[in-house]
Amino acid sequence: MTKKSPVEKLLCELIAVPSVNPMLARQGDPNAGEERVGQLVVTHAASAGLDVHFQEVAPGRSIVFARLGASGRAKRRILLAPHLDTVDGSPDVFTPRVVGGRIHGRGACDTKGSVAAMLFALCERARNGGALAETEIVFAGLVDEEFAQIGSRALAAEQFRADLAIVGEPTRLKVVTAHKGNFWLRLQVKGRSAHGASPDLGVNAIHGMSRVVGVLETDYAAGLRELRHPLLGHATVNVGVITGGRQANIVPDSCEIIVDRRTLPGEREASVIKGIKTCLKGQGLQAGVESIKVGECPALETDPSLPLVGQFMAVAGQKVPEGAVYFCDAAILASGGIPSVVFGPGDIAQAHTADEWISRASLESAARMLQTYFGGLS
Repeated sequence: MTKKSPVEKLLCELIAVPSVNPMLARQGDPNAGEERVGQLVVTHAASAGLDVHFQEVAPGRSIVFARLGASGRAKRRILLAPHLDTVDGSPDVFTPRVVGGRIHGRGACDTKGSVAAMLFALCERARNGGALAETEIVFAGLVDEEFAQIGSRALAAEQFRADLAIVGEPTRLKVVTAHKGNFWLRLQVKGRSAHGASPDLGVNAIHGMSRVVGVLETDYAAGLRELRHPLLGHATVNVGVITGGRQANIVPDSCEIIVDRRTLPGEREASVIKGIKTCLKGQGLQAGVESIKVGECPALETDPSLPLVGQFMAVAGQKVPEGAVYFCDAAILASGGIPSVVFGPGDIAQAHTADEWISRASLESAARMLQTYFGGLS
């Protein structure tokens, strides 16, 4: 049997307590919800002497807080913010497996690996180094990152104060200061129904939408390649869903698509929608366009020259910051006034996969780096 280190044992415990986002689970699924894994976090944090409490943000769904207060008057606060929820998977993915240099299981990298590294580092600091003189460190196990980010949105809405948030996501141990935003847009084209035997009496909405899709995937996408960011590359568009028509012998009077539009810092929903409509109009087309996201998902851009960010990058051995193409809680916290970066063990390429895994070396390194960072704060 492979001998596991303390942080590896913690990750295996976390994987073994399923916490599938309820919005992504089947009705009545016993694996749904973050409450049980939150209780596990509290047990570990309390055993290290950390102050713990829950903050309910929706029925049965609570942020888990564990705090190491400053020994004197706190001049700054560091927020550690991984998320507790995962996507779903086959039953076997909720049983952790250690195979060679990897730990397998749902959430191993997204983001129970970050939960384990951050919680372990904070507990070790509490046990062996005690409170810092002037810095409070708060662990916040967030809920609902995989769906509507109700955890981070609650903190932003209440203007939770912190001088830096380190948001746990698999970044290959790189400090990420910018990530793309994400809009989901519904486009609808109207036509006129008629009998399929006389299609010339109707207006085929599917045909109209096919022209819209063609423009989005060619002219519009080409225009987006002109919008570039030094860390994030260019903005993108993807037509992911199309629905229309009821049966073969009826000319369809309606067709809709759902588009994933990845944005760069500074882009806003209104300007994105206007840009799509303008592009379509230039080709003699029109479509109804509306956002279907629960809340705005903006891009993140944090100044890497901020002292607390620079210190963390130095610990990571980075001279320049990194960017990420995915969206996460960091931008939501930043919109609430907290300078935020993204950091964690693992690689996003393994997230949401049938055989999700994280390297043991990455997990150990993340815990050590966080401990080193804590040690360099006053």
